[in-house]
Amino acid sequence: MDPAGELAARLGLPVADRALFERALVHGSFTNEHPEAPIGSNERLEYLGDAVVSLVVSEALYQRHPEEDEGALTARRAALVSTQALARVAGRLGLGELIVLGQGAERTGERRRASVLAATFEAVVAAVYLDQGFATARTWLTGLMEDLLDARIPAASLKSPKSRLQELSYVRWGAPPVYRLVSAEGPDHAKRYVVDVLVGERALGRGEGGNRRNAETEAADRALEVLEVKREVPPALDASPFPGEPSPESGT
Repeated sequence: MDPAGELAARLGLPVADRALFERALVHGSFTNEHPEAPIGSNERLEYLGDAVVSLVVSEALYQRHPEEDEGALTARRAALVSTQALARVAGRLGLGELIVLGQGAERTGERRRASVLAATFEAVVAAVYLDQGFATARTWLTGLMEDLLDARIPAASLKSPKSRLQELSYVRWGAPPVYRLVSAEGPDHAKRYVVDVLVGERALGRGEGGNRRNAETEAADRALEVLEVKREVPPALDASPFPGEPSPESGT
């Protein structure tokens, strides 16, 4: 497969600088394993793409939701530029199958990880911006996210997983969740964080990410899934900290 050529075809844009789109698909794990490779990782493009996505989404929401105040618009934007949301948009382009990974990352399933998909999508956005200019990038991106930008979901329901978990934890058990760093491994430029979140002294979710914030967000999202399934059971009394796993006390 020619990942860059396939990406260009899926974007439906007249790509001028093919090297930009090749780089947008290269994960840091590949360059770590192949330092001699002529093309670098997508990390710099990810940095730029993050800013482009934020600006385009902010402008679109400002225009499409004139009845909402700053707080509501901020909550809506946070939901749309979150790791989980951008990973879903990346799925619309099938980016997961196009990412160029190192063998170690391939074995650990990084191709399917939300943080990797979101970062790759931001790198692709930056490549479109540099190759085509802001006007084209804005038109393309708003078209890709049209339904999300126009969604009439109440802004209150768009809060980040960490905010929602904190509110839920205070309401039900009178205390905030606690995030515990499990590990932080790898070189400084490609460190992987693993974080557990504890609610009522029970570990309810584990998350991983390229920074601690993303790992905590993923952990909170997992915890919310557990609490939604078992919403009448306080975590400290729950029989199992994770769905389908035995309780530490069970000895099984």
